[in-house]
Amino acid sequence: MILSLISGNANRPLAERIAQLLNENLSGLQGPCFCKTKVERFPDGETSVQIMENVRGHDVYIVQPTNSPANENLMELLIMIDAAKRASAGRITVVIPFYGYARQDRKDKPRVPITAKLVANLLTEAGADRVITMDLHAPQIQGFFDIPTDHLFAAPVFVQYLKSKGSTSNLVVMAPDVGSTKLASMYAGYFNCNFGFITKHRVDANTVHTQSVVGDVNGHEVLVVDDMTASAGTIIAAAQACRKNGATKVVAAVTHGLFTDVGYQRMAAQTELDELITTNTTNLPDFTKPETLPPSIPRNLKVKVLDVAPLFAEAMLRTYQNRSITDLFSVKGY
Repeated sequence: MILSLISGNANRPLAERIAQLLNENLSGLQGPCFCKTKVERFPDGETSVQIMENVRGHDVYIVQPTNSPANENLMELLIMIDAAKRASAGRITVVIPFYGYARQDRKDKPRVPITAKLVANLLTEAGADRVITMDLHAPQIQGFFDIPTDHLFAAPVFVQYLKSKGSTSNLVVMAPDVGSTKLASMYAGYFNCNFGFITKHRVDANTVHTQSVVGDVNGHEVLVVDDMTASAGTIIAAAQACRKNGATKVVAAVTHGLFTDVGYQRMAAQTELDELITTNTTNLPDFTKPETLPPSIPRNLKVKVLDVAPLFAEAMLRTYQNRSITDLFSVKGY
């Protein structure tokens, strides 16, 4: 089968970067893998998709995270799957760098939905044969799919970056809430250091109060790890708690930067967090060029965006060639 990559509008720069890497690896085997697609809107806002090239019998990969606007990006993804299926694609793999609606993964209140399962059902019913995603909010969401699902981790990218910045011998890894303790434990294993967590109380969607720090951070550099941040409330509250308990430096590693206007303003106003490292699973602006930022985004943000396109490109290439992707879960040198 020929490999064809289709991109939605949610994060086209990431899709183009993945296509570039795939073309380099597939050189001499086939032509360019990036497939031209027309995505438009009807006057009433409905999404129109047309695949502009032949994909009959192809191994099609659709790259589309479902970050904000979540409903629009999700619907666009479903329509692209249907278009590929009706164009007689041989296999359809949806590459969802950020899987939206993952917060709603259980019934924790009366009469609420399990939307993470609903989205999994929608993707399958639309015609997806396989899913590749990264750092799900809850790992058990993999089980919501009745089709093969490859769950990648951003940890190899974060660890290599942090290691390149200098010594991590005085490091402590902290989870900003109880739900992230397993993630913190994994990072602590990479760095061979201690880990802890911070208890919190969420007042509302934008307000978080920390209650206590479990673990010794006094005199240590702290790495706070989480899968996503939008309003930055949890991450900043964790940084403040660590500073109050004697941390000498606080860095956050968050896979999915879903920053809202509130999040940007909070990041600009705070002083406790030395740096926030995230990835390009969502389409973020270039923080290294403040002059190019929109007026609504402050110019003094301490945000570093790392590239995860090589991880996705390698996972897609190995899937296409029916090879194992186990090696992608490990960090070189650990």
